[in-house]
Amino acid sequence: MNHPRIVIGVAGLVVHLAPAALVTLGLGSCVAVVLHDAEAGIGGLAHVLLPAPTSSRVGGPEGRFASTAIPALLRDMVALGGQASRIRARLIGGASMFASLMAPGTVQVGERNIVASREALRAARVPLIGEAVGGDFGRSVEFDLRDGTVKITSYAHAPELL
Repeated sequence: MNHPRIVIGVAGLVVHLAPAALVTLGLGSCVAVVLHDAEAGIGGLAHVLLPAPTSSRVGGPEGRFASTAIPALLRDMVALGGQASRIRARLIGGASMFASLMAPGTVQVGERNIVASREALRAARVPLIGEAVGGDFGRSVEFDLRDGTVKITSYAHAPELL
């Protein structure tokens, strides 16, 4: 591989120009939000930890919450030359890692992250073109900005492209 491979940690976000690969590892209940402007060769990835700030959880990195990560990704992509009307989204993760330990009917953090990410994308008018969400297993993501492919790997399932 002769292009940068940038690893994004929990609550982080990165926007970059092609050629590059944006990678995040070990998604459980967290959600990877992947945005891409194929024409401009610009992409972004956020490793979202929680749906939105609460009175007890405010501040921190913009990538921490779905409600702040998606506007930040869009802002940074447009600043690099992306066009909002061309940006498309994919979501990965949001697993219910400990569903068997929770009371029946309890809404899991993973499901809340998925819903909040979808709502933030809808509010920003960014089309959601693919998802690999839910389940009870973790995932890792590699987003290749050269061609827009998203490779998802996990211990539980064979690799898939989204």
